[in-house]
Amino acid sequence: MDRKAAGLKSRTRIVTVFLLYIGFGMAAGAARAQEDCRLTVLGDSLTAGYGVPEGQSFPDELSRALDREGIDCDVINAGVSGDTSAGGLARLDWVLSDKPTHLLVELGANDGLRALATDQLEANLDSIVVRAKAAGVSVMLAGMLAPPNLGRAYGDDFARVFRDVADRHEVPLYPFFLDGVAAQPDYLIEDALHPNADGIVRITDLILPEIIHWLRPEIE
Repeated sequence: MDRKAAGLKSRTRIVTVFLLYIGFGMAAGAARAQEDCRLTVLGDSLTAGYGVPEGQSFPDELSRALDREGIDCDVINAGVSGDTSAGGLARLDWVLSDKPTHLLVELGANDGLRALATDQLEANLDSIVVRAKAAGVSVMLAGMLAPPNLGRAYGDDFARVFRDVADRHEVPLYPFFLDGVAAQPDYLIEDALHPNADGIVRITDLILPEIIHWLRPEIE
């Protein structure tokens, strides 16, 4: 092989290695981008942080808890006090425009307090899940229970809505967002409905294993 041919072969090898390096770098960058986590909590006053100081809402506490577990995920607070499931559905396009990778739906408490029809609750939650999944967003439902004074029949239908929507669309369900806090004065503010800062910590502690499994199913 003459010197010119050898030089050409050497340059070709360098270019090939360089292109491979660039290709691997682009692939790694794409993989990192795919792994970026943005978890939006679509909810009502229980998400917004009604009655607690700034920085102590459920999304704030969840963000800190995930950090402690070594899970890098931005948590976005999309809670609006007083929102029903219809209000959450009406805001969904705005929420999805922020490009979340995961959507935790915490809605229904105000539907129950107003004794709204459970078929409408189901239709609204169903639409939220369908539209979010169509946008490529992973969805988890946080369930709610109706006030006991509305009767057993309404309460049973209300709880069933969350199970049916979750089963229909094969999304994870945390059955009762206020588990461990509801009717516990030490964990509630003066209105006996909303969690105080300690209550939010307790809610987060209880739901955290389910959220970790949702975000990182490979983690047992």
